[in-house]
Formats: sequence, C-alpha cells, structure tokens
Amino acid sequence: MQVSMQGKRVVVAGGSKGIGRSIALGFAAAGASVSICARGAAALEATRQEIAAKGTTAHAASCDLADKSAIDAYIAAAATALGGIDILVNNASGFGSTDDEAGWAAGLNIDVMATVRASHAAIPHLEKAGGGVILNISSISGYAGSTRSAPYSAVKAALINYTMSQALMLAPKKIRVNAIAPGSIEFPGGMWEDRKTSNLSLYNAILRSIPWARLGTPEEVANVAVFLSSDLARWVTGQTVVVDGGQMLT
Repeated sequence: MQVSMQGKRVVVAGGSKGIGRSIALGFAAAGASVSICARGAAALEATRQEIAAKGTTAHAASCDLADKSAIDAYIAAAATALGGIDILVNNASGFGSTDDEAGWAAGLNIDVMATVRASHAAIPHLEKAGGGVILNISSISGYAGSTRSAPYSAVKAALINYTMSQALMLAPKKIRVNAIAPGSIEFPGGMWEDRKTSNLSLYNAILRSIPWARLGTPEEVANVAVFLSSDLARWVTGQTVVVDGGQMLT
C-alpha cells in the first residue's frame, strides 16, 4: 500500500536530526512540501538540502523552541514558505533527565510548552486548509516511572494525555491529533550511540530488553508518522502508537 502525501504541507518542529530528520525526509519522499526548524544552523541546512533533493519544496529556519515568540514567528514563516500548513509534527525535546530545576525546566519548556505553543500557532493555518493533522512525539518513557530521568518520563506522559485532550478539542475543526511513543532508537550522533562508549552496561541492558534484539531506527518511526498523518488513518485520533519492537512487553 503506497502512501501519497502529494500536495500536503508539513511542518516538523525539531526536524534537523535523528527522528525529526527522518520524519521530514519521509514526508518529502511521499511528495509533501516540508519545513523544519531547530537551533543548529549547519544540521538544518544539511537536512533542508536532503529534503529538496526529494524534488519538493524545502524550508528551514533556526528557532529556539523554548521561546514562544520565536515559535510564533517560525510557524508564520513556514506557512508563508509552504503556502499553508496541513500537518504539524511536534518532535522537539529538552531531554530533561535530572530531578532538579534545570531538568524540569528543559522538559516543561520544550517537550510540553513547545508542543502547546506550536499547536496554537499552527491551528489557524490547519483550519484555513479545511482541517489537518497534529502529531506529537512522546516516548515509551511516558508509560512508566524512572529513576534515571524522572522529568523526561513525566513530560512524555503529559504529551500522551494532552494528545487525547487536543483530539477532543480539535475534532470540530476537522483536525486529528495523535502521538507516537518510540522506544530506544539508535542513530549517528544520538544518545544510544553515545551510550555504547559512555555507558556500555546500560546500552547492553536496553538491548537485552528488546525482543527483536536490536534498537530501532528513526526511519521506522518516520514510517508510522507518515501513515498516521495520511488519509489511510483518517479515522484515527487521540491515540498514541508505540513503536518499540516489543520493548514495553518485557
């Protein structure tokens, strides 16, 4: 079954690296025009060029997703560059791990409030398009407590709950809202690649916890993102789809 996103205009907040990059490229490969934002200019431009190489419109802009005014300006610029917005993907994370002010601030300001703010900024454009899709990227960490990263688990749980609330609030506007909860995903420059050298015992423990005996890839998350945002999933809203190779089952 082929998924076509031809004519769709997609914004990926946090789209220059890892899962966000793969989601952006997945939409572009399916024919969508794509805008991405993040803070690092070099990675943004590299990914923008990869998107453009798919033969579609590619827009990228630096944005501090902890700053409401920066988010508002970026969403407006993305809508102008793409000619509107049909799909918003909220992928950014502050990766707040320490149970202190800094850890909580990172998670609340970026994982939660960037999602809230980008959604609020994009909703008028989705309405103007006649409806659309919001996709929030959570984590399987949101389904359990954690001694290693309490703030991260808590904010990802909040995203799962907020996804349900958004789905209820936005249904009258013909906007579907879903989330993806990835498990442990490995990619160059990512956390789990780093753990291979900085904390091999943790890496191996995670590896043993996955029935398929490997970590996931960003492309495997991207495939689900494109499906959930397509008309094939037009009767799916308020759901969080776990993409973890069975990691939560063990």
